[in-house]
Amino acid sequence: MWIGWIEFDLLLGDVHSLKQKRAVLRPVVAELRHATEASVAEVGDHDLHRRAAIGLAVVGSSPGWVTDVLDRAERLVAERPELTLLSAGRRLRRGDDE
Repeated sequence: MWIGWIEFDLLLGDVHSLKQKRAVLRPVVAELRHATEASVAEVGDHDLHRRAAIGLAVVGSSPGWVTDVLDRAERLVAERPELTLLSAGRRLRRGDDE
């Protein structure tokens, strides 16, 4: 079993409230879930209206497949015009690693 995850550090565009932030992030999270069939959630910067951290995790039988899913997710986020991708940190681990 292979486990991969990626965390996106995002700068949001013209957002002036937490309500607007949710309106921007909700479709991004939904698209990532639909396109990757992975677990996706806002994982940080909850109290900042122009910053967000989104995490995505996936489990698969091969490292190549997990890497492909993470690559697809990163492309989707990078292509969103309302977001600036500041960084994307990823990890890939085998299930029996200590």
